[in-house]
Amino acid sequence: MSMDIDVDTPISIAPAQGPNGVTATIFCCDCGAPIDGTTAIDAKCYDCFKLTKDISQGIQREATLHFCRDCDRWLQPPTSWVTALPESRELLALCLKKLSLNRTRIIDASFIWTEPHSRRVRVKLVVQAAVSDDRVMQQALEVVYVVANQQCPECAKSYTANVWRASVQVRQKVLHKRTFLYLEQLIMKHGAHRDTINIKEAKDGIDFFFSARNQAEKFVDFLNSVVPVRSKKSQELISQDSHTAKKSYKFTFSVELLPICKDDLVALPIQLAKQVGNISPLAVCYRVGTSINVLDTHTLQTAEISAPVFWRMPFNALADAQDLVEFIVMDCEPIGPTKGKWILAETQLARATDLGVNDKTYFARTHLGGLLHAGDSVMGYMLTGTNFNNPQFEAIEESHTYSSRIPDVVVVKKHYPNRRRNRKRQWKVKRMAKDEGELLPKKTDQERMDRDFEQFLQDIEEDEEFRQGVQLYKQPSRKKLPDEMSMATTDDGDDDDVPQVDMNELLEDFDELTVED
Repeated sequence: MSMDIDVDTPISIAPAQGPNGVTATIFCCDCGAPIDGTTAIDAKCYDCFKLTKDISQGIQREATLHFCRDCDRWLQPPTSWVTALPESRELLALCLKKLSLNRTRIIDASFIWTEPHSRRVRVKLVVQAAVSDDRVMQQALEVVYVVANQQCPECAKSYTANVWRASVQVRQKVLHKRTFLYLEQLIMKHGAHRDTINIKEAKDGIDFFFSARNQAEKFVDFLNSVVPVRSKKSQELISQDSHTAKKSYKFTFSVELLPICKDDLVALPIQLAKQVGNISPLAVCYRVGTSINVLDTHTLQTAEISAPVFWRMPFNALADAQDLVEFIVMDCEPIGPTKGKWILAETQLARATDLGVNDKTYFARTHLGGLLHAGDSVMGYMLTGTNFNNPQFEAIEESHTYSSRIPDVVVVKKHYPNRRRNRKRQWKVKRMAKDEGELLPKKTDQERMDRDFEQFLQDIEEDEEFRQGVQLYKQPSRKKLPDEMSMATTDDGDDDDVPQVDMNELLEDFDELTVED
């Protein structure tokens, strides 16, 4: 009978090979995994070391962001205010600048969605730091920012009186406000009044107030690009520091518009009329853009007068829209020459007030040959029997060349007498919010302003080119009351020939929308 003797298997004392081919010399003191003792940190493996080491220590988990609710800007310390949309790159950069990294480096950063009304901004960060000479460790953490409301200095100044640093005084020495109404629409269309801190009505114009000089200069440049003006700058010393020689000024820009408006009858200086194309000195202003454009209704010749040329030889309007007289077209015969939408024609006119009283008629040439027919009404200037206190017109009367060319009537535009005065339009225009101050309009002035505004709306309807500079909005429909009697309303048909604004040109007024819409 043989007996087997148990002999222990010999154990090799050579260093064991780790999973990655690394020689394991010791065991991890926490989990017992074989590791290389020459590179191990605190005799621990990498997984156990991550559980005990916090490289984000010293990075705050909470911070505060200051937000101005008036201008929607964020405070960038120490004194800058920047615009940043929610969850934008700009806002993320502002959040990261609030942190002290403490020898760590940011690898990744992203927003964590939160409720908009929670007044919190949550950011997820991935930071990296060196834990030994050849070991780098990464860790993720979350930082919560509390949004605190704080008013910026610019908005604080806007609620205080007399804090403006620059003002632009826009003036036009005319009796009506049609040019100002058009300029107001151009300003609103391009948003040129966005930087103003106050807009105030003044005599013969409007004052715009700004918190910085460069904003006022930008506004003056805009006015020069849309209307013919001339500007003048002045400054006033407010305060001075004798130690640092630092001075504070208030700047005022005086901007004067040309005193010529659309549909005005002008008598040009004869020398100026020869310089701009040898046009007849007696002309009608048919457009006001960066310069004024005049038309000779007898020859369809046009000329353009820029602001610098005008101020070298200034002149006033011979007659404006308030002096227009209504005439009835007895006969209209085109005579051939055309220019764009204009067709030269000879007409026989009678004053509307003379019908049934006398048979006096007037002959006149007009540029509206394509629009007029017998029985239509036109608006024009009556020159026969009218005295004008104007030196340029007196020079025309004394001239041997032009005195015989003075017509009896100058036709300006077609008139629609059947247009209902109080008819409801399907469109509207917006107005700027202005401070009237102490210049509250009297009853007569208010009636004149209402007439000017109605004439401005009619110009929008009749002139497509004039309408391009105005933003028109759809008129909101009035909701019927539950107990209101439903009645079918029909138009009389009198306004069929009246120019209308196409509904496709209208914009939606989002300011009038409600939750139900």
